Amino acid sequence: MTEEELIATYPRLYHMAHDDAWPAIQKHGLLSASALLDLYQVSGKARFALESQRRPESVPLTRANLLGAVIRDQKPMQDHLLTRCLQDKLTPKDWYELLNSRSFFWLSASRVWGLLKARAYRQKSQTVLTIDSAGLIAAHRDRIWLSPLNSGSTLFKPQPRGKDTFKRIEDFPFKERSKRPKQNNVVELVVDHSVPDVAAHVLAVHKVRGTEIIQEIWRSDRATDNDHP
Repeated sequence: MTEEELIATYPRLYHMAHDDAWPAIQKHGLLSASALLDLYQVSGKARFALESQRRPESVPLTRANLLGAVIRDQKPMQDHLLTRCLQDKLTPKDWYELLNSRSFFWLSASRVWGLLKARAYRQKSQTVLTIDSAGLIAAHRDRIWLSPLNSGSTLFKPQPRGKDTFKRIEDFPFKERSKRPKQNNVVELVVDHSVPDVAAHVLAVHKVRGTEIIQEIWRSDRATDNDHP
C-alpha cells in the first residue's frame, strides 16, 4: 500500500478516549498504556498487572501536578481465546505488552461507533478525536503500523494474530484485500509508544454517549462540517 492510497482511502482517523481526556491529551499528547505508566511512574507488581495482563476494568492514574488519566479496560479480550489464536509461539503476556506499547486509531467512523455502542461503553460519555490522516502520517510515518483486524478483541470468531499482524504501510496487502468493505481492509493504524503532537493533527473533539454526539468540545479552523465521528 502506498502512503497516498492510505490517505485517499482513509482521510480521517478516530480515537476514543475517556470522558474529559482532551486537556491531558493537549498537554501530553496521545500516550500508549506503557507511556502512561512511565509518565505516572507506575512500577513493580502494579505495572505488571496493567501492562502484561488483561485489564478487566479501566484504571484511573493519578500523580501530583498531572491532570490524571485512565488506562482503558480490555474487556473484549479473553485469555483462553487469545491463546488459541496467537501464532509464532506468542503468549497472552507478549500480546498485551505489544498492544500496550502502541497508540491506536480507527480508520473508519463505523468502527469507532461500534465501540461507542458496545455494552461496556454505551452508558458512559467518551471523548472522540477526529484526526487529519495526512498530517499525522507525514509526522510519524517511520513509527506507523497497520493492522487488518481488531487486535484488541477476541470476540466473534477471533482471527489468528502474530508477529506479522502489524505491517508497515508499504508492506500492507491493501490491493489483495480490496474486495472487502473499506472498514474491514485496514482496520487499525498504530504508532509506536505515543503521539506527542497529536493535538496538531486533531480536527475536532466531541463528547459522545452511546449513539449520540452530546457536545462539540473543540474544533479546528481546518475542520469541515463532516469532521465528527
